[in-house]
Amino acid sequence: MDRVDLLKEPSEAFGISGYEESVVDILKKHFGDRVDITRDRIGSIIARKQGKSERPKIMFSAHMDEIGFMVKQVTKQGFIKFLPIGGWWAGNVPGLKVRIRTKNGDYIPGVVGLKPFHDLTPEERKKLPEIKDMYIDVGGAKGFDPKEKLNVRPGDPIVPEGKFEKMANSELLLGKAWDDRVGCALLVSLLENLGKVEHPNTVYLVGSAQEEVGLRGARTSAFAIDPDIGFALDVSICRDTPGNESDAAERLGGGAGILVYDSSMIPHVKLREYVCELAEANKIPYHFASIKGGYDTGTIHLTKSGVPCLALGVPTRYVHSGSSVISLEDYDNILKLITLIVKSLSADVLEKLLG
Repeated sequence: MDRVDLLKEPSEAFGISGYEESVVDILKKHFGDRVDITRDRIGSIIARKQGKSERPKIMFSAHMDEIGFMVKQVTKQGFIKFLPIGGWWAGNVPGLKVRIRTKNGDYIPGVVGLKPFHDLTPEERKKLPEIKDMYIDVGGAKGFDPKEKLNVRPGDPIVPEGKFEKMANSELLLGKAWDDRVGCALLVSLLENLGKVEHPNTVYLVGSAQEEVGLRGARTSAFAIDPDIGFALDVSICRDTPGNESDAAERLGGGAGILVYDSSMIPHVKLREYVCELAEANKIPYHFASIKGGYDTGTIHLTKSGVPCLALGVPTRYVHSGSSVISLEDYDNILKLITLIVKSLSADVLEKLLG
């Protein structure tokens, strides 16, 4: 399948934390009967690809959920008060087009509103607005009462409305939810590659649930798998835009982002060096990255007596906003790297990493 089409489908899917079923359906469709599929009890999907040996068991985790919102209440005037799901910076929210999904499966369009700029006091204009003061306008006006016309109720999920499209630079893709639908697409592409090669291990491809609210699906999935090695496939932060360092290595076209630090885990040093050497030997560009946040590996590495883990990130601009940008070149390079990891990570390599 063309990788652009493969990336478009999950980017446009609807799925905040706890409401990932549309992404599960996409992964099931693309995994097909090439793997054994199971689910954990909070919604993660686990696909097992048997290789020449039962072990090492390698877990690749990409979270299916996106940041979004949840309906808190419908006001008497018909406006929607809402709660953030995942990490939002309030400055990215006003004016955001959104969709609310009701119990009946209807998708209600809306826009995030706030007190008009012209009505703000001089002091209010100096402050960043707070999400608690925002609301979603779903069209309440004379002759149309949203409480009567729409079946919106507390707990309904809300996602940003973000159109997928190629940019004028056709190597760059603009869309919503790259965090972490780009990782979900990598799971599918990796499985396609593994159908053409032998690998001395067993691979577990995990679409994890509820990462944005506490790495929850990765915890339950890792408990079910008991992996020998774990990788998170996610986004990493681009620092190549105005206001950042002009010579930052973390940029679109920078290759695979290898995380040397995040707030949830210090990566396994020998595993990190092994992956770097593999990239260098095969001329795959990479760079070191860091982030104030956590990846699925933050909980995978704590499974039972411990699991050597490493997070790999696709450089992404404007993470945790309504729309973000990735590079196909970076996607291809990470896919090459993780395919090589699976082809080469044997029991002997694992023993050296643990020694």
